[in-house]
Amino acid sequence: MFTVDNAVRAVVCFRKVLRCMDFQFVWLNLSKIFERRMKIVCISDTHSLQHRMTIPSGDLLIHAGDVSSRGRLEEIEMFNDWMGSLPHRHKVVIAGNHDFFFEKFPKEAKRLITNADYLNDSGILIEGIRIWGSPIQPWFYDWAFNRKRGKTIRKHWDLIPTNTDILITHGPPFGILDTTERGEKAGCEDLLDIVQNRVRPQLHVFGHIHEAYGQQQIGETLFVNPSMVDLAYRPVREAIVINYQ
Repeated sequence: MFTVDNAVRAVVCFRKVLRCMDFQFVWLNLSKIFERRMKIVCISDTHSLQHRMTIPSGDLLIHAGDVSSRGRLEEIEMFNDWMGSLPHRHKVVIAGNHDFFFEKFPKEAKRLITNADYLNDSGILIEGIRIWGSPIQPWFYDWAFNRKRGKTIRKHWDLIPTNTDILITHGPPFGILDTTERGEKAGCEDLLDIVQNRVRPQLHVFGHIHEAYGQQQIGETLFVNPSMVDLAYRPVREAIVINYQ
């Protein structure tokens, strides 16, 4: 039977249901935000010694170049097989100065890498994260992907989109995790300028200078050099894991 009291009770109950639904909606949204956290495993300079390394699990694996020792075809094939054995749901790879096959036969190299996304002055969108990769580094005795400093190398850095979230280069920017055993800074000045004054990525991963392994936060950007071998090419380092959000 309809009464005013029954109507009031019905309205109160309905409001409680709505509040409960609002709470569940907010909780679902918060859950989605937390789900966007990504465990990123950073490695570089494995130099065909990957089977002697232990790589932690994660959501995204980044390899910042020098997958091989001399860039031979069989090394690339072994590397790709190894990548296929790793559990990460996303894998992104660039080449380095030892990876001659990638520079001499770019189409064939890209075809060979079936167990990861290979970037060569190119980008990819992964779960809303904009990633750009380049194998280029300053000229040093005519190794693979060497470019002369100044205008020649800068044209590669000019390709990097301003809205890049994660930047992967083989060589470091000047003055950041780039000091050699002799105390020389081997990084690229033009790359530093682009990274700090235009792109400002949240994460910049690179390798190349084995002895400069580590990570450093400067301003908005976390710089990571996860070279897996030391100066004597011994696989003694651990991957650097980043909780990215």
